[in-house]
Formats: sequence, C-alpha cells, structure tokens
Amino acid sequence: MRFSAAVLTACALLLQTPAHAEGPSDPLSWLGRIQSAGQRLNYVGTFVYQSGGHVETSRVAHRVDAAGALERLEVLDGSPREIIRRGNEVHCVLPDERTVIIDQASGRRAFPARLPASLTDLAEYYRIRKGELSRVAGYEAQAIVLDPRDDLRYGHTLWAEVQSGLLLKSRMVDEHGLLIEKFSFSDIRIGGDVDAALLESRFTPDGDWKVVNARGDDMPKTEAGWVLTEPLPGYLLTSVMKRPLGRDRGQAVHMVFSDGLAAISVFIEPVGDGSEIGLGPVSTGAINIYKRAQDGHLVTALGEAPERAVRHVGDHIRPVSR
Repeated sequence: MRFSAAVLTACALLLQTPAHAEGPSDPLSWLGRIQSAGQRLNYVGTFVYQSGGHVETSRVAHRVDAAGALERLEVLDGSPREIIRRGNEVHCVLPDERTVIIDQASGRRAFPARLPASLTDLAEYYRIRKGELSRVAGYEAQAIVLDPRDDLRYGHTLWAEVQSGLLLKSRMVDEHGLLIEKFSFSDIRIGGDVDAALLESRFTPDGDWKVVNARGDDMPKTEAGWVLTEPLPGYLLTSVMKRPLGRDRGQAVHMVFSDGLAAISVFIEPVGDGSEIGLGPVSTGAINIYKRAQDGHLVTALGEAPERAVRHVGDHIRPVSR
C-alpha cells in the first residue's frame, strides 16, 4: 500500500506536535472546575471501581435541568443495585432484598462528583500540583496531584477532561504510594441531552417491598451533645444530624468531620448489654472503621482516611459536660 507525501507529512506532524491542553494553569482552579463539572454537566458513562481485589463496574446517567439534578447509578456486577438521586433525596434500590432505602445526599457524592462544594484550606494540608496530560476513555485529561502534608489523610490523583473539567479518573493511595481505590471511566458521553429512560429505575416496588426511611434531621452543631475533645488538624465539624435507628431503638447522632476532601463520620447510638462485641479497628476496602463504648453508647467512627485519623476521632468523642 502506498501513501502520498501529504498523508505521511500529516502523520509526522501528529507524532511530533504535543497535544494542546486548555484550562487554567493553577491546580486549585482545576479543582474548582472538577467540583463544578460533576454537578452541572449532563453525562452518561460506564466506570470501573477497584479496591484491593474487588472490582466493580457501574453505569451512571446524570442530567441537570430547570427542576435540578437527577442521577441514576446502576451497579452492573453481582447483586443488582441502583442509586437514584433527585436533588438532595437519594433512593437506594436493593431488588434482592426487595428494599428501598431513602436517604439524603451527603456533601461528598458518588464518582464523578467526588469533590465537595467547599474546597477551602486544602492547600494547607495537601501539596497540590499539576501532573501530566494523558487520555482516559478517549478524552484528553489533565492530572491534578494532591500529596498529603501529614499522615492523617491519603494521597489523591484526579484526572479532569481538559475541555469541561469533568472528573474521568481518580486514584487514592496510602503513605507508601500503594493503591487504595481507583475509579475510571471506560466510556463516557459528556454533554447533550440525557434520555429520561436512562434515569428511571428498572424495578417497580410493589406491596411486598420494604421502604426504609434513613433520612436524618439536621441540627445545630452546638446541640450535638457530643464534642471532639482533641481536634484533628484540618478536620472540622461540617454537619450534625439525628438519624432513626429503627423501631424502639431511638436515634443516633451523626457527626461529620472533613478537611474539604477526606471525611470521617461518627455515629453515636445508645446500646445495652453486649456493647463490647465487635469493638476496635476494622478495615473494609478503602474505609477504616473504629468502634468503642462510651457511657452506655456505641461510638463508630469511619471514613476514607488512615486508621490513625479515624481512631483519633473515635477515641476523643466525648459527651458534653452539663
């Protein structure tokens, strides 16, 4: 097969000319673009989640219109599961259990909308820099690297699509640089209309299904009744709510501490005899969990943060002295 000189010249120029990236030069501005794009853009795609030996594929459809944001995430491996979000209300559909759990969206949502609304003070606890350009799911992507300045948080690399800023891939590593978890789109369409059928549940709950209301009631931070007696550098109390525990079990206090990227939740629930069972640290994939008993309550701290940080929060939650 023979090629013309023009074709060969064009190929040579493509090989020699670096890809052109658009977007800001400041890595903090890139984080702002990533945060905004995950909330305001329409997109449909398939992504892979990896943590340890666990690999899971999910499909997501996200649309924003005059009525707000609507999103459907379907897990494609193992037992069928769906998460449907309308504004701040989240429905978790578990067909095998014939159960729908209704909750409210937290500050940190599912991939690719991983970043919270507030990104202030991140540079105080992470060294933030631009990495290399690469391709993810056929799109040119700019890497943004966040290296922790201490051992109280994990390291992150975020790959943003250069035109829109949408997060296409994320990786979280421990202090040794070992992978903790990774999300990556294998295919995605950014922008355009999203068909309503892609946002509707595949399942129709009937009278045999159980509906669990897990929504909490927001409350002033000063009225939690519990306090972190020794603050953890960078982690501030961002929300407090009361959550129902089920019939005749009362309510749990749910407190969230965050540095703007990592978050540690604390659940405090009343318990009776047998509260010593299952206490101590546990690791479940990317999440560290720490439990202890305190004044007739079970304190459970958990989050995508190093065990040292999660244990510190769990150990220093105390009831407010009256």
